Amino acid sequence: MLDRLGDRWTVLVLVELSKGVRRFRELERAIPGISQRMLTLTTKRLCRDGLVERTVYPTTPPQTDYRLTPTGKSLADMVFTLADWSRDHKNAIAAARSRWEQEHL
Repeated sequence: MLDRLGDRWTVLVLVELSKGVRRFRELERAIPGISQRMLTLTTKRLCRDGLVERTVYPTTPPQTDYRLTPTGKSLADMVFTLADWSRDHKNAIAAARSRWEQEHL
């Protein structure tokens, strides 16, 4: 699971799906820089882990929707909490890095 969270595409897909149900192409357009192949791999992994639910509708061409499961929603909440923590401590971390670099480089 930590590998999954360390993957930048996973976090971006979770953030986008936290806004609501998305089609594949909507996800692709909403996440700058992600390739179709990487989005396919990421959504498959998230579905396998039970974080995302994929629904295919029998239309021509097939329509596919993605949504967070309750487990995925709870993880997305944690991601937002981590982002908030990062913003709140950004200056302190930058100062610590600066001090460390002055002492060790």
